[in-house]
Amino acid sequence: MDRSKEIADFLRSRRAAITPDQAGLDADGRVRRVPGLRRDEVARLAGVSTEYYTRLEQGRAGHPSTEVVEALCTTLQLDASEREHLTDLLIPGPQSARRAPARPQRVRPGLYLMLDTLSHVPAFITGRRCDVLAANQLAKAVLTDFDALPANRRNLARYLLLDPRARETVGDWEKIAGETVAMLRLEAGRYPGDRQLADLVGELTLQSPEFSRWWNDHRVLRRTHGAKHYVHPVVGEIHFHYESFQVPGDSEQTLCVYNVEPGSASEEALALLRSWTAPEPIGPDAGRAPDAGADASRGPFPR
Repeated sequence: MDRSKEIADFLRSRRAAITPDQAGLDADGRVRRVPGLRRDEVARLAGVSTEYYTRLEQGRAGHPSTEVVEALCTTLQLDASEREHLTDLLIPGPQSARRAPARPQRVRPGLYLMLDTLSHVPAFITGRRCDVLAANQLAKAVLTDFDALPANRRNLARYLLLDPRARETVGDWEKIAGETVAMLRLEAGRYPGDRQLADLVGELTLQSPEFSRWWNDHRVLRRTHGAKHYVHPVVGEIHFHYESFQVPGDSEQTLCVYNVEPGSASEEALALLRSWTAPEPIGPDAGRAPDAGADASRGPFPR
């Protein structure tokens, strides 16, 4: 990702989304040739010179201080995900220079045990780029069986945008798919040198009719909780409340759990699906190289 272009596009898109009224500015009588705030208005509200803000928006101002970044975040009324993204762009950390992760992502044995313990609800673990690193049996039944896919294809964004079944089973598909693209955009700001992420973005750009529109919106998101529903071909509609947690000890892995309301029709449907789906233990062996003669479909998941 071109850092200078990303800074420019993101700042322009965000100042275009803030009206003078929202920013608390009085009308000055000038004809407005651009939507939202002008550069000089952003600069004045953030307490910097127009020249400096212009260079900053063009990616030519180096790394600003945390105080300047905070002032811009406040002026542009950014939410938590947008603040994180702008900070990653303007004050890049050491991870920004990485072209690839230092080591493959692996799910530790205790987390596999947790997924087994959560066998009554769908639960899965994602890593970088929305890669699905592990999933329990109900997660495979509700979404798709990621273990049956080649190791380098087990990705939530790829499933949502390129698998035709996702459009049929994921309720409010456009909203969920768009939010997933926003999650990828947030990660691209933190890891602009990640070649595998760039390859994924290129693949989705070529193969998904909607991806480019969402990607170019420059929306960013860190999904933490909310509601989802699926239309399963066997048990029908299931409504979930989902929660996402960063895994303790590994900030690049996220545990996602889909819960249902007790006594609801969704709980009954999920119970029926659980009885219909044969249990299959999961464990760290799913992430290791198979022994001779073993099923290669459960091979390693390199990162």
